[in-house]
Amino acid sequence: MELTYHNEGDYLIPDLEYNEQTDINESGDDEQFLSKYGMLRETFLKEHHKGIYTGKLLKGTLLSHCLEIQKQAEERAERIAAQMMAADGVTEELKADDQMEWVRRMNSINNRVDEIVFSEIVYQL
Repeated sequence: MELTYHNEGDYLIPDLEYNEQTDINESGDDEQFLSKYGMLRETFLKEHHKGIYTGKLLKGTLLSHCLEIQKQAEERAERIAAQMMAADGVTEELKADDQMEWVRRMNSINNRVDEIVFSEIVYQL
């Protein structure tokens, strides 16, 4: 990689160009948004692994990386939540009989799922 520089006062400033890249998913849609897991991954890289964050940003692969992590995390969260619901007896019948108990159990499951997904996927390199 060869860099060129230009003078600004007493300083040499590298001539860098931003490579604007449009990420397109497999279905051809170019509208992709980061949800909770994707935004948390981006923040994690930005705050704790600045080199990786900057490298992916400059290469134009940050969005696709965060979207891939987001997809993995959402799939894993759905599987774990379904398993925990079955194990804890959280059913539609419980929801109809005692809504507050159902909400309490679902909140507990969602919190546990988030902790697992964060530690296994979002906050791992």
